[in-house]
Amino acid sequence: MGNRIITIDGPAGTGKSTVAKGIAERLGFIYLDTGALYRAAALKISSSQINPDNEEDCARVISTSTISICGDRTFIDGKDVSEEIRSSYISDLASRIATLQSVRKELISIQRSIALLSSIVAEGRDMGSVVFPDADVKFFLDAIDRERARRRYLELLDKGYNAEFKKVLTEIRRRDSRDKTRKISPLVIPKDAIVVDTTHLTREQVLSKLLEIIRLRLSD
Repeated sequence: MGNRIITIDGPAGTGKSTVAKGIAERLGFIYLDTGALYRAAALKISSSQINPDNEEDCARVISTSTISICGDRTFIDGKDVSEEIRSSYISDLASRIATLQSVRKELISIQRSIALLSSIVAEGRDMGSVVFPDADVKFFLDAIDRERARRRYLELLDKGYNAEFKKVLTEIRRRDSRDKTRKISPLVIPKDAIVVDTTHLTREQVLSKLLEIIRLRLSD
């Protein structure tokens, strides 16, 4: 049996990361945090002081950098940037550069190379629709925007950031609009994906639900 691929797509704040990590741990798969890859790329672009709307320059910076993930840590050219990439500014910039086709091409190549090495749980916004369209099991997590903003707000406070709920909600809505309307790999429900609304579910409830489905699908 070859490597297995499970994808979890959805907008920001739906619990994709925590659930994907939990599934990977339970099944012994690699957790592929694609959002972290895009944030790392955004951080590299920001620190390089180039125009983030210049597609050619952005792609060049990424192609000449080494972006990697080891466990739950993210590295740029060997430096651990796991905390730096979690700011609201970098998250918003990551969404902007995700609209650039050449940037996506560079990062998709990294993602697919990881899947060649091990069974993975990949979470992001186009995992089941573009990056891994033939994944063994696909999920799409969703939740109302105010609940997603609340989760993100609490996460930022827990990490020591000076966050304001109204600003976080505005950023969530702006990112939703950008992700859904971009011409390159817009946020959509992938074909054959199972949709799960996490608005009123705890992490453990979502995790249990998805694990049950995965075990049934992979045993067929």
